[in-house]
Amino acid sequence: MTRTEKDQLIDELVQMLAEKNVVYLTDASGLDSDSTTSLRRECYKKDIRVRVVKNTLLRKAMERIEDRDFSELYDVLKGQTALLVGDVGNAPARVLKEFRKKHDVPVLKGAYVEAATYLGDNNLEALTAIKSKEEVIADVIALLQSPAKNVIGALNSGGNTISGLVKALQERG
Repeated sequence: MTRTEKDQLIDELVQMLAEKNVVYLTDASGLDSDSTTSLRRECYKKDIRVRVVKNTLLRKAMERIEDRDFSELYDVLKGQTALLVGDVGNAPARVLKEFRKKHDVPVLKGAYVEAATYLGDNNLEALTAIKSKEEVIADVIALLQSPAKNVIGALNSGGNTISGLVKALQERG
């Protein structure tokens, strides 16, 4: 690989890392070509980009990203590394967990999710439990709607009168 090709690859990795807030590093050595294709397909369905990278080139790309600190991940850049990037923090973890029901690999080396770093395969379960931004928003909306639903329910059951509303709210509270 020529110096120009390496620079071009580093630039592509910098762009990929800069666009996404979720970065997973895995060791997929031991996967045969059919399993690798299957993993890539599952990731594609969840809008996760997968790329096998050279550790030194990935480290150089990470060092060029100024607004994020990937330094904690540098120690795991050994052996074969597959890079998974996406927008939803728990999506790669869920894909890996589901995929590992049939295969022993890939092993999670580390992850960078929304400015937090996770090291080691033992964090896979914790990463699957992280709620996505959309899930958190849905939870907040449900909490905000709950009091309004109680008032509407009380109005409907109280015959649409003030005394009926007060009585219904007393019974609930």
